[in-house]
Amino acid sequence: MATKDPRADPALLEEFENFIRNQEFPCVGAKSALSKGQMKIVPCWSLTSGWSDVLIHRQLLQWAYDYQQDPTLFRSIAFVFDGPLDLDEVGFEKAMWERIQSLSDKDAWLDQPYDEQVSSNPEDPHFSLSFGGEAFFVVGLHPNASRPARRFRTPVLVFNLHDQFEQLRSQGRYEKIRDTILDRDRELAGSINPMLARHGESSEAVQYSGRLTGSDWQCPFSDKRDAEPSGK
Repeated sequence: MATKDPRADPALLEEFENFIRNQEFPCVGAKSALSKGQMKIVPCWSLTSGWSDVLIHRQLLQWAYDYQQDPTLFRSIAFVFDGPLDLDEVGFEKAMWERIQSLSDKDAWLDQPYDEQVSSNPEDPHFSLSFGGEAFFVVGLHPNASRPARRFRTPVLVFNLHDQFEQLRSQGRYEKIRDTILDRDRELAGSINPMLARHGESSEAVQYSGRLTGSDWQCPFSDKRDAEPSGK
């Protein structure tokens, strides 16, 4: 059980900013978002509780709305949890999907539309999450992640807008940025994350936790709106 308000620990948020700024951190998109002041970092209670779910969902709705008004590239919103610190990769993945399911249920309850550009079916290659009518890709970090780029002192869920990837593709910049990130990740970890794939090749759901999974892995998520796959 959390014993103090995580908002009382500004040092944790500064530590996460420094983690992104570190020269070895491979994601140049996150670095750009932070340097441009377009990364919002929100302190939250434990990842294994629903105490911050309403806060997180409200933040995602506002983030989606702001992007719809001004679709500027390289935006990220990161939710930094105060614990737990002892979750293994399976435990983190379980808690992460519990939070995602809770957030999705709230979006459905508020009659928010599912982004028509993506599928709500986690087995579909065009799957993405949707909040406030905008599709999101999630990057999970935690202390016991096997990939160094996913290893932070406390659990973190970073939500990136899917439309930003589409913008980069339309500008012919996506592949260059992707190759840069992969090269930097190889330098950091000695190998490229085998779970990475392009949107439309396989479901992105398997990438969220950063855990190496087998072909029999099944995503523990279902959206109450049951939107049909876009087929794009």
